[in-house]
Amino acid sequence: MTTGRALADLRDAAVDLSRKSGIAILPEEVSSVYLNDFGLGEFEETGLAVLRFVDTQLVSVKLMLLLPGQTCPEHRHRPVEGYPGKEETFRCQWGECYLHLPGPPTPDPKAVPPARRRDHYTVWHEIGLRPGDQYTSPSDTLHWFQGGPEGAAVWSFCSRVVVGADEFTDPQIRAALASRYQEAR
Repeated sequence: MTTGRALADLRDAAVDLSRKSGIAILPEEVSSVYLNDFGLGEFEETGLAVLRFVDTQLVSVKLMLLLPGQTCPEHRHRPVEGYPGKEETFRCQWGECYLHLPGPPTPDPKAVPPARRRDHYTVWHEIGLRPGDQYTSPSDTLHWFQGGPEGAAVWSFCSRVVVGADEFTDPQIRAALASRYQEAR
């Protein structure tokens, strides 16, 4: 896992992406930028930085910051306890983001998942998002996304987040997150 100075540098890089995108982040919000490496310790390849602006029982609004080529791994927001699962709208603020979903495979996709994890990516229909573009992913739908050549700042507007409801295709991520969830209980 990334620690110390490297962690601070990665947070600074994410905050710089936010500033490039024109999103004002208050000084007190900088320390709340969450760096998620999905338990793999490979943040620059597989991970994303997140700044939550709203997180209630009904809605969540966050800014996701992706470094160039950084990938949020394939997952779905599955139904749990009578909740149909998180529906999520992605809206690109800055840069480019390549969103992958079920559908006809894109012949020459721009996104390339990390080589050693490629076997855990199964959906290949790519939707390119540039500033102002948005796409809504229904709940319980496999998806993954990657920052473009300059990175990306992408809004996520979604129904409530349920801890433990995200199901990842990569078994190493599932195991790491299950362990983190158990430790947090």
